[in-house]
Parts: sequence; structure tokens; C-alpha cells
Amino acid sequence: MKKEEIHLEDIQRILFGQAPPMFLLEVFIRTIIIYILMLVIVRWLGKRMSGQLTIMEMAVMLTLGAIVSVPMQMPDRGLLQGLLLLLIAVLFQRGLSLIGYLSGRIEDIVQGKCSLLVKDGVLQLKQMESDRISRQQVFAQLREKEIYNLGNVDRLYLEACGMFSIFRSDKPRAGLPILPPDDKDMLDFHKQSTDANLQHITMVACINCGFVKRDNEQVPCQDCGHNDWAKAIN
Repeated sequence: MKKEEIHLEDIQRILFGQAPPMFLLEVFIRTIIIYILMLVIVRWLGKRMSGQLTIMEMAVMLTLGAIVSVPMQMPDRGLLQGLLLLLIAVLFQRGLSLIGYLSGRIEDIVQGKCSLLVKDGVLQLKQMESDRISRQQVFAQLREKEIYNLGNVDRLYLEACGMFSIFRSDKPRAGLPILPPDDKDMLDFHKQSTDANLQHITMVACINCGFVKRDNEQVPCQDCGHNDWAKAIN
């Protein structure tokens, strides 16, 4: 379309485009057909497509969205072309799933692997950096599960589908507070509880990774090497 043909007062072009108004009815029919086909295909792909998606499944969903837009809207493109592309994308995804089922190495490549972000109350900083996960993202996930102390976490995994799996510690232990720093009342409450439970033995936690030690040990953190400490809570 040439720029000389563009006019703001051309309401018919803005509303209907250059296709005749009757094409709107055709778009409606095309959309219904493609929508039904998409429901069948997504159902065929399995229950995972309606849950948390893996990297491969997300790629397939984006591909499906790009494929169906053209046959629904372009008058010079037929539905059979779109249907053929949909079938190719589905067969490709099913084939990769089968190969992944037969080979664990291929599955790790196409699906990804889970990552260990917290181990025995200590942040695994190198893994977090590799996965581009910040401390605040980890803390937010723990607070959502009503965990306000990093020491109460035995394991925190980032699954391949992007979900977090949290395993609590069987016994309460002191750890880095993960409460929002502006919530002074909650911080004071947990600090008082910690003093009572630890019989006034002062424990501190590394602000960088959460490693806990006694306050009288004037040494850098043995886990990450930093020397910034905060009072641990229980």
C-alpha cells in the first residue's frame, strides 16, 4: 500500500481494510474452523500444554499462534496450508517428546533440567547466577509458602517448567531473615523469638548467601567469602 493512499478520513479502509466487507463473514468462518482445529491439536499434545509449559512446549505454542493467524485473516491463503503447518508442528513436538522419552540426554537438552537454588538454608549463588534468578525472586517464593527464614529450607529447586519446589526443614533452625526489610514489626518479633529459643546465643547469617555462624567468630563467610552479616532469626 502506497503512502499516498493512506488518509485518516478513510473510515471504510480503517474498519474493513482493502478487502470487501463480505470478507468479515469469511474471517468469522475461518476463525471458527481454526479454533476447533486448535482445540483438537492442543488436546492431542497432552495435558502438559494446559499446565506449566516447558521450553519446548512454549516454543510449540508460539509457533501455533503464528501459524493460525495467516489462514484466518489473509484472503489469498487457504485453510489447508495452515492445517498442514499445524500438523507438521504437532508431529515435530510429538517426535521430540518420544526421542526424549527414549534418551535421557536428549530430554535434558530439549526439556531442560531442574536447578538447586537453596541447600540446607544456604543460597547456591553460582546456580542462581546461571539461571538468572535474583535473591528477591527466591525470597518472594518462600514468603508465598509462609517461610520467613532461609534456615527452614532444606532444598529449593527450580524445575525445568519454571515452577519452584520447596522442601522444608524438619527442625526449626536459625537463618537469614527473608522478610521485607521495611516490615520492622515482623523482624523485631522474629528476633525476640530467636533470642528466646537460642537461649541468648547470638547467631548471624551472611547477607550474601545465608550461611549461619556464631557472632563471636570474626571471619569471612566460609561459603561465599563475603563479610556482611545480619542477625539470624528462628
